[in-house]
Amino acid sequence: MVNAAKLITQIAIVGTQILGRAFVDAYKQAAKNAAANAAAGGTGQAAVDGMNRKLNMTVEEASQILNVERNSNLEEVMKKYEHLFAQNDPKAGGSFYLQSKVYRAKERLEAELKRIAAKEGKEFAEKDAPSN
Repeated sequence: MVNAAKLITQIAIVGTQILGRAFVDAYKQAAKNAAANAAAGGTGQAAVDGMNRKLNMTVEEASQILNVERNSNLEEVMKKYEHLFAQNDPKAGGSFYLQSKVYRAKERLEAELKRIAAKEGKEFAEKDAPSN
């Protein structure tokens, strides 16, 4: 009976050591990838991934929420945003949750349009965007 308990304890210790090493190795690899992306200037897919994490929404999801094409211009996005934001106003019987999703979708599409404009060397026309 003592040998079984000792064996189980040793298995648990070895398993914990293996998992610990795996987590440390995964962390080191993630840190290395982050440093490589930062050294690349944060352009490309790394920038998109960062915006997705920061705003908790992809461009595709934001486009679906506002019912616009992925390559829509700011004017079209703002038109759909204003309509849906007003329709979901809680004071008019709408849903605060849906209104929040509409607002976050607008933020995500604005961020994507800014990123594209910067990549193409153009200036993003923020004067068209409200400061809600």
